[in-house]
Amino acid sequence: MQPDLSVWLITGDGDALSIGGNHLIHLLRRNVDLNVLLFNNEIYGLTKGQYSPTSPEGAITRSTPMGSTDHPFNPLALCIGADATFIARSMDRDPKHLREMLLRADAHRGTSMLEIYQNCNVFNDGAFEIFTEKASKALHTVFVEHGKPLLYANGTKGIKLDGLTPVAVDLTDGKHSVDDVWVHDERDPFKASILVRLFDDPHHEGALPRPFGVFYVNDRHTHETKMNAQVALARQKKGDGDLDALLRGENVWTIA
Repeated sequence: MQPDLSVWLITGDGDALSIGGNHLIHLLRRNVDLNVLLFNNEIYGLTKGQYSPTSPEGAITRSTPMGSTDHPFNPLALCIGADATFIARSMDRDPKHLREMLLRADAHRGTSMLEIYQNCNVFNDGAFEIFTEKASKALHTVFVEHGKPLLYANGTKGIKLDGLTPVAVDLTDGKHSVDDVWVHDERDPFKASILVRLFDDPHHEGALPRPFGVFYVNDRHTHETKMNAQVALARQKKGDGDLDALLRGENVWTIA
């Protein structure tokens, strides 16, 4: 083990959530000290345009010419279900915000999960335009920051909690103020579980905006910290041991 290394794992919605899904959930629950960049373009871009685990229902692709019938994964909901200790989302066309998220991920000790919305201009061009284009971005995105209210639409709208249900409020109607708006707490696992569920189809009327930023942080011990402590304890009890002596010893079996 080399604890001084900064390790970055680059993956996509296809490999991380399909054939690699089992590896991903156990990486997250073990809290191995590395950074995961999950580039999500809602398509298998490198293998010529088949639908992926995040492709929306009805997606027309090379492998679903009549539209996908599969319900897609909500990647960050999956991650919070696996008890990830750092969960965040950004997008390729917002380099300033992406840089901030990369720095936050690198500073976290444990598994940092950063989902990045990435355009695939060959097989799925414009999949995230509603979140990136100037004309629609303000109304369909909410950038969350610790200790700040969830405001969007240039501060004219906000999200409040009605019990455990997030609802949009108009801050210009005279009925609501910023004091009514949900204040983000990135250390609150229960509210983070609600936040990752803001995953409505943005093209549907009444859809809540899609959140971007750091959703959740937990300073749980890393896998390496616990493993090194266990090894140190074993050495303290039994000494360093002798591998050569073990291999040449009499504790062998003959299998007929």
